Amino acid sequence: MFARKESGILLAFALAALPLAFISRAPQSARSKAAGLAPTPDSKSNARSMSAAPSDASAAKLSDFGWLEGRWRGEWGPRVAEQVWFSPRAGVMEGMFRLLEADKTLVIEFFTLVQKADGITFYFRHFTPNLVPWEKSDATVLKLASVDGKASSFENPVNGMPKSLTFTRMDPDTYLTHSELVPETGDPQVIEITYKRQPGVVPGASGGSGARQKKP
Repeated sequence: MFARKESGILLAFALAALPLAFISRAPQSARSKAAGLAPTPDSKSNARSMSAAPSDASAAKLSDFGWLEGRWRGEWGPRVAEQVWFSPRAGVMEGMFRLLEADKTLVIEFFTLVQKADGITFYFRHFTPNLVPWEKSDATVLKLASVDGKASSFENPVNGMPKSLTFTRMDPDTYLTHSELVPETGDPQVIEITYKRQPGVVPGASGGSGARQKKP
């Protein structure tokens, strides 16, 4: 939601989300320097321990993620990361992410959480501001692997870009994304971004308990 060179800018989500593709497409030495990241030799063991955590991920519902509804903002070095999440409806929860630096939009990401019979699946793809897709293949797919009421962890069953992505709710207006990238060659990397809820209402939002907004 890799390990290639892109001309122009360092391509490195989040999540996711996050600016995962942004860091994975840059050369190893450049992305560590530019993003302020350090190699994490124990990332693989961390991912294994996370997936082994007790959970009932198959029983999770999209309503468990309703607290994400709204507008969020985080900082990643000199860059600003913004997310918008819509309320879960008809088995899907949609969202959008953008990464900005010096008043320039570097990347746009569209993502969905989809309720399926065997659990929740997270899909995402990246685009330029002109909506030219970065990935030439299908969307990146992560499966919900564990959930404990505070942290929800997703894992990639296909490759390590990213290998895992975790949402940790710190309080009603703060959450942390932690993503681990395990490329076929080179050192593993960890990306963490803390997001804060922003005032304002998302168009079409339900206004329910998951969409608590701060006063301007």
